[in-house]
Amino acid sequence: MVRRPVAWIVAVVLFVEALGVAALNWFLGVVVDRQDMSLAGLDPDVMSASSKIGGIVFGLYFAFCGLVALLVALRDRRPAGLGRILLISAAVVHGLLGAFAWGLMGWPEFLFMVVVLALIVLLLMTYDGQESPAAAEPQDSVPGGEGGAGSPAEDGGSPLTPAPAPTAP
Repeated sequence: MVRRPVAWIVAVVLFVEALGVAALNWFLGVVVDRQDMSLAGLDPDVMSASSKIGGIVFGLYFAFCGLVALLVALRDRRPAGLGRILLISAAVVHGLLGAFAWGLMGWPEFLFMVVVLALIVLLLMTYDGQESPAAAEPQDSVPGGEGGAGSPAEDGGSPLTPAPAPTAP
């Protein structure tokens, strides 16, 4: 049973985006190579090669981020360590690409980048502090739980705020 489909969606979107970025940059490299024109004195072979290399690097980056999202979906646990850093960096990259897309290409591309940004942030925020659903204890089995001695409601606090400090008599 799929409990949180957002991780699956993010993984698919990032894999498709990885292929799209790599293919687009490769295509641009081929176009520059066939034009055989220089831009401000730059060597067309260098521009072509750098476009192709950049496409491969960014494609692998987005594919690796998609792999992290896929592992999150398979394990149903929050990302940790390098995976979390990669997803945060992907969110920042999509925010920057969205800003550039708004100015250079238009609102449909901006909207795509914002949707992907929102999906990545949603993935990062939906997985709470527990490591796995099986490891979570039911609320009833917690010692001193609701209504028990020493509960936050009995001490004058709520579950979200600490109990008031004791005062001297």
